[in-house]
Amino acid sequence: MTTETELLGALDARVERRSARRDFFKAFGTASAIAGGFALVNKPQPLHAQTAPSDADILNFALNLEYLEAQFYSYAAFGTGLAANLLTGTGTPGAATGGRQATFTDPIVAQYAREIAADEIAHVTFLRTAIGATAVAQPAIDIGSSPTGAFSSAARAAGLIGAGASFDPYANDENFLLAAFIFEDVGVTAYKGASPLISSKVFLEAAAGILAVEAYHASLIRTTLYAKGLAAPTLIDATEAISNARDSLDGTSDLDQGVRATGAGATLASNIAPLDANGLAYSRSAGQVLNIVYLNRAAVTGGGFFPSGVNGALRLSAAN
Repeated sequence: MTTETELLGALDARVERRSARRDFFKAFGTASAIAGGFALVNKPQPLHAQTAPSDADILNFALNLEYLEAQFYSYAAFGTGLAANLLTGTGTPGAATGGRQATFTDPIVAQYAREIAADEIAHVTFLRTAIGATAVAQPAIDIGSSPTGAFSSAARAAGLIGAGASFDPYANDENFLLAAFIFEDVGVTAYKGASPLISSKVFLEAAAGILAVEAYHASLIRTTLYAKGLAAPTLIDATEAISNARDSLDGTSDLDQGVRATGAGATLASNIAPLDANGLAYSRSAGQVLNIVYLNRAAVTGGGFFPSGVNGALRLSAAN
C-alpha cells in the first residue's frame, strides 16, 4: 500500500420522478431477468451483508468496474485493450473479449472516446497503485457484439433489438454512445454509495476525485445523446428504454432516469444530471451494481459483462 502522502500527490490531478415503470423483464418469467446499465437507490446501503468491508475491499470492487470501463473505451477509441502489466493481481485472471475499434463518423464523438479512454486507464493505474499487493486481477470481461453477449442481452431486454439480433456498440457513433450510457452513471452512484464506508480520509479523497471524473463523463455522454436526439428522437427514446431496463433490477425503487426530463415543460427540457428532489446524485450498493453488470436480479456471483464474476471480497449481487 502506498503512503498517504504519495496518494495525495497522485490524486491532485429533477426532480419530479416517473410515477410508474413497466417491468421489462416480466416476459422472462425468472429472477435472472436481463437488463443493461446500473440500478439506483435512495441512499447508500451496506456493501456487504455480513461484515463491513475494508477500504481495500471497496477499492478492489471499484477496480473491477474500472477494468470494464477502461477495456470498453480503450478498444472503442484505439482498437487495443489494456497493457498486460495492468491486468495482474489476486483472484482469477481473465481476458476482455469482443472489443474492437469503433466506427466513428463524428470526430467530436471520437475525441470524447479517446479522452474518456485515457481517463479510465488512468483510474485503473491509480487504483492498482493505491491498493498495492492485494489489488485484484482483471476478471473475464465480455464487451463484444455477439447476439448472446452482454451488450446484446441488455439491448434486447430494453427493447432496442429483437430476438436473435445483436447490438454492436462499435458500429457507429450512436451505438457507442448508448453503450457508454449503460456504464457511465454507475461510476457516479457507485462511488457515492461507497464513500461513507471508506475509513481513510486519503482513500475517501481518492474516491471523491474519481467520482468527479465519472460525473463529467456521464454528463458528457448524456449531453451528446440529448443533442443528437433533438434531430433523431428515437435516440432519446433509447435512453429511456435503457433507463427503464436498469430500473427493473433495483427492487421496488423507481429512480433511474433517461435524458428526457419529466414534469412541466418536459417536452423542451433536458435531463443531463439525474438527481433526487434535493438536487443530489443517487447512490447504489455494491450488490445492486452487481445485479446490473451481471444482468441478473438474483443473488449470483457472475454473468453478463463479468461471465465469471468480479474478483475480490464483494462479488455477490443482491436478491431483488
